[in-house]
Amino acid sequence: MIHSVLLYVIIFLVALTMTMVGKGGGNFYVVILALANIPMHTAASTGQFILCAASLSAMIVFHKNKSVSWKFAVLLGTVTALSAFFGGFLSHQFSAFSLKIIFAVMLAASGVIMLVPTGKLQIRKHNVEQTSIFRFSLHTGEETYPINLLVVIPVTILTGFASGMVGVSGGSFLVPLMVLAAGVPMHIAVGTASVLIAATSGMGFMGHAIQGDFNPSLALPLAVMTILGGIIGGMFALKSKPKHLKQLFAYTNFLAAVMMVIQVML
Repeated sequence: MIHSVLLYVIIFLVALTMTMVGKGGGNFYVVILALANIPMHTAASTGQFILCAASLSAMIVFHKNKSVSWKFAVLLGTVTALSAFFGGFLSHQFSAFSLKIIFAVMLAASGVIMLVPTGKLQIRKHNVEQTSIFRFSLHTGEETYPINLLVVIPVTILTGFASGMVGVSGGSFLVPLMVLAAGVPMHIAVGTASVLIAATSGMGFMGHAIQGDFNPSLALPLAVMTILGGIIGGMFALKSKPKHLKQLFAYTNFLAAVMMVIQVML
């Protein structure tokens, strides 16, 4: 009983914190479930399910506060959802040990990327000239950000596939992509990531479920906790400074990577 209550509390706190930085919590969910002696493939399936629940609840909060770029979300969401499905479906081609190592490397790399100083990002106005079919303008209020699809699409495909395969949040890479490569404000990136994560985790979960990895009695109660965490975390994110969100993003990634390495070594 004590073990179950502690698990619910930890999952809630993770959902709250991870939602604030646009990651949903999928990375920590898998680590926590694995440490709770849940088989890796079941942990990945459960992580995707409760991640989807948290992201959908957070998405509602961000949308109401106009912090979601739906045009960008539809583009990236379509690509990540499809690639995440195949990642989840093909996950059985890899051993549990391999999935854990891939997971840890992904987390550490995205954390380092987020801490790299970028200086001031140049903001372009609505009269941005489109120089090719591989570029489009992302409009947020009175500001416009040029999006280079030749950079965005390949990274998105790899992100979705890897996320679905190991049962983690695509936000671990999509937020740095939007902030650093596309120059999108942190709050918009976090809000848009909630949509993308919901799509990625939903399709990734379906891929795992087809393989028979889903345990409803485990996942449904945990989903209730992540929904609450997603709503509260979204509210906190809208009130936080971008600099602090970036630091929280990086440090939580490092912590999750270390936890997974420790779990592999045990």
